Amino acid sequence: MAFDRLPARRAGIDTYQQPVVYLRSDCPVCRAEGFEAQAQVEVVAGHRHVLAILNHVTSDWLRSDEIALSEAAWSLLGVAEGEAVAVRHPPQLDSLAHLRTKVHGGKLGYEALRALMEDVSHGRVSDIHLASFVTVCAGGGLDFDETVALTKAMVDVGERIDWGTSPVMDKHCIGGLPGNRTTLLVVPIVAACGITMPKTSSRAITSAAGTADAMETLAPVALDVPAMRRVVEREGGCIVWGGTTRISPADDLLIRVERPLSLDSEGLLVASILSKKAAVGSQRVLIDLPVGPQTKVRSAQAAGRLSRSLVSVGAALGLQVRTVLTDGSQPVGRGIGPALEAIDVMAVLERMPDAPADLRERALELAGLVLEMAGRAVTGSGRTMARQILDEGRALAKFISICEAQGGLRIPPSAAHVHVVAAPATGVVQAIDTRLLSRAAKLAGAPRDPAAGATLHVRHRDRVELGQPLYTLHAESPGALRYALDFTRSQLPVAPVKAGP
Repeated sequence: MAFDRLPARRAGIDTYQQPVVYLRSDCPVCRAEGFEAQAQVEVVAGHRHVLAILNHVTSDWLRSDEIALSEAAWSLLGVAEGEAVAVRHPPQLDSLAHLRTKVHGGKLGYEALRALMEDVSHGRVSDIHLASFVTVCAGGGLDFDETVALTKAMVDVGERIDWGTSPVMDKHCIGGLPGNRTTLLVVPIVAACGITMPKTSSRAITSAAGTADAMETLAPVALDVPAMRRVVEREGGCIVWGGTTRISPADDLLIRVERPLSLDSEGLLVASILSKKAAVGSQRVLIDLPVGPQTKVRSAQAAGRLSRSLVSVGAALGLQVRTVLTDGSQPVGRGIGPALEAIDVMAVLERMPDAPADLRERALELAGLVLEMAGRAVTGSGRTMARQILDEGRALAKFISICEAQGGLRIPPSAAHVHVVAAPATGVVQAIDTRLLSRAAKLAGAPRDPAAGATLHVRHRDRVELGQPLYTLHAESPGALRYALDFTRSQLPVAPVKAGP
C-alpha cells in the first residue's frame, strides 16, 4: 500500500454538509505531509474525490494507520468500510484569485464568477473562503451586473431542465413566516387547470418546517430529475425536494455558510432564488414577499427594493417575475411543524368546515395570480377561478394524484406528547410572537421529528377567557416537551393577553 493511502472508517459523525476527516496526530501521513488540524485535504478513492477539513484525534478510537470520515464525506466519496483511500494536499485554485479581487474592492464579471462557482459546486472551496465571499457580497456588495452574472454562473455550473412546453410556472416565498404552506395548495390548483408547474422546494434550515418537510409527511419528495420528469409529464406538477438534484448546486453550499453568519445580502438572495427557478426550467415566477416585524422583509420600503431587484434580474435571465407583498404580522394557519402544517393543507383541500381560513385565502390569492400570469385567467378573475377549482374538489383530486405519482399518499404522523398553554387571564391577545413560537416548535423536535411542533389556537386581537387554550406544544418524547416548555416559561409570552372585561 502506498504511504499516503489509508483504510477508511465511517466515523458516524454528522457534520451537516461539511466533509470532515479524522486522522491521528501521530499518523505517518500527517507527519510526512505536515497536515495540521483544520487543514483542507483532498481524499481520493478511485475516480471519486472530496475536499475535507482535517480534525486531529488523540484518543485510541482511531488507529494511526487509518482515516475516519464524517457522514458527509462518507456519502460524497462512496467508499466501503476498510477501502483504501489516498490523502493529499488539495490542488491550487485559480478561482481564488477572483475572490481576492472582490475582497479588495474589484468587480467580477461572468467568467470570473463562473470559475468560482464551478469550484464551489464541486466542493473545492473551503468554508473560510466561502465565508469571505458571502461577507464581501453583504450590505450591497453586489451591484446589478454582478448579481446577474452570479445568477447565470450558478445556473450554468449545474443541471438545467427543459420541459419542452410553455408556459412553465413557478411560485416562491422568501420565507420567515411559520405555517405559510401555500405551495401545497397552489401547485394542485394550477396543475388541475392543465398548466405545467414543477416545484422544487427546500427543507428547513432555521425554521420549524420547510415546504419539502411538510410535503414529505404526505408523499415522498426525494426524487431525482428523471423521476421528477415522469411525475410532471403525468400530472403537470410536482412538489419535490431540490436537494436530490444538481440544480444550482453552488447555491446550497453558499446557503450552508451564509446562514450562520446572519449577513444580509440582497444580491445573494436574488441569485439564490432566481438561479434555481431558471435551472428548473421555470419561465414565469410569482414571488411571495411576507412583510412584517419578524419576517425577513420588515418594511414595505425594503420589500419594494427587493421586488425591483427580483424583477429586473429575472428579466435579464429571460424570466417573467412578479412579486406580491403579503401580511407577515402573524403565523399562517394553525400548525407549525411538518405534520401539523400538512394537516392544515389537507383540511383546506378537503374543504373541512374548520380549515384555517387565512391559509385558504392566501393560497387562493397566490394561485389566482399564477393563473393570470399563465394566461389562463384574465386579470382580476384568477382568484375566482382558483376558488372554483378548490371548491369543486379538483385541487384535492390533483394533489392526491401528484402524491401517488411521487410514491404514494401518506397520513401525517401525530405526536405522542402534547401540552396546552392556556390564557392566564380574560382579555385580548395583543400579538403573536412568531419567532418565539417557531423556536418553541423547534425545541419540541420539529422538523427532525415530523409530528413535533406547535398548534396555534388564537389570532391577534382575539378575545379569550381565563384558561382558554392559546397554543399546544407537540413532541415525540417527554424530554423534548419539557425542554420546549422550559423555554417558553423563561421568555416573554408567545401570545400576551391584556386583561380586561
